[in-house]
Amino acid sequence: MLENIRLAFGGIWSHKMRSFLTMLGIIIGIASIISIVSTIRGTNEQIKENLIGAGNNNVDVRLYQGEGEYYIDQGLPEGVNVISEEQKEEIRALEGVKNASFYNRRTYIDGITYQDRSLDSGGICGTDLNYLQTKGYVVKNGRGFVEEDITKIRKVALLDDTAVQTLFPGEDPIGKTLEIRGEPFTIVGNICKSEAFEPVINSISDYYMYNQDSFGLVVIPQTTWPIIFNFDEPMEVSIMAESTDTMSSLGKKVEDIMNQAVVSQQVGGEESGDASVSYKAADLLETVKNLQRVSENTNKQLLWIASISLLVGGIGVMNIMLVSVTERTSEIGLKKAIGARKRKILWQFLTEAAVLTSIGGILGVIAGIVLSQVIARMSQTPVAISMPAGILAVVFSMAIGIIFGLLPSIKAANLNPIDALRHE
Repeated sequence: MLENIRLAFGGIWSHKMRSFLTMLGIIIGIASIISIVSTIRGTNEQIKENLIGAGNNNVDVRLYQGEGEYYIDQGLPEGVNVISEEQKEEIRALEGVKNASFYNRRTYIDGITYQDRSLDSGGICGTDLNYLQTKGYVVKNGRGFVEEDITKIRKVALLDDTAVQTLFPGEDPIGKTLEIRGEPFTIVGNICKSEAFEPVINSISDYYMYNQDSFGLVVIPQTTWPIIFNFDEPMEVSIMAESTDTMSSLGKKVEDIMNQAVVSQQVGGEESGDASVSYKAADLLETVKNLQRVSENTNKQLLWIASISLLVGGIGVMNIMLVSVTERTSEIGLKKAIGARKRKILWQFLTEAAVLTSIGGILGVIAGIVLSQVIARMSQTPVAISMPAGILAVVFSMAIGIIFGLLPSIKAANLNPIDALRHE
């Protein structure tokens, strides 16, 4: 085998230009495939980070009416009990749950004011101490909630950047008092999303897709919620999974536990005909997979097109090997005359074809990596180089050499030694 490889390199080196042109189809095909695969992987990772967040891994379990989210603004749903402390502990104890926060929420609320300014259509949450960490918020200024805020029912509030800019433009909000539906709350902190949890916004469509708090957010202690709103409102839960891959399964387990609090799943009575109410997990991971499938299906078509160049390259290898057999007919006849068997001749030419395409495959992988970086810089498209794909590409190119080199090798092995020696 080593002797065959040495002879193969010798044959390639003695016809450098011809060998390079033969490898060119393989190089172009492999380079195209590597760059496309790298772009697919990079795009998929960006989709995942944009929707899920880098390291966020949040799963929100909320109340739904049929297929649409149920908003408490519509009124309290019948037959939905408040989640018990036992159910909370059961959720926290689930394997794979890194953190969990239970909270009340109103998506849009009027009546949040400071002097003559108001936070129109702002959101508000009544939270526990785990909310900021679970949802990926950090305290930008001031402080977060402490245990005494919860236990002593202190009327304090945290504001995000949008709420601060709306109510306190150019001012420091810490220590000031705002009113929430006529109730005074002292602002103790300004919060914002951690950079690690923020999506990448590359276009206006990305902004509208990923920006969830464009109207501002006010956070108050959970124990102060009944001061403003109804008692015993159904709560939502947000969990932070240890792994992105377990988000869907954990979301299903959490919604099953939460639905233990749903006694009657019919809203508005039997005669209303309204859809049933239940807790459901907002499965962002499934959304990610759907978007990734669309991306992959588009790019797979490009992969098939790129594979055509590999077919062309394989035909080129077959052609050059047939030429090589014709050129070396006398050499083959001499080897057979001194005792070389068919298998020996067959393996020599198969090895030469495999070495030729393997070199083309390696050069194609290098060219593909370079091409990926060029595409990334020119189109601002993220790429992720796949080493397994590179190794597979080299192995595949070697297989092409063996497949397309088989016919010329068989032809060389079956040459009559007497006719081969007479050949000029």
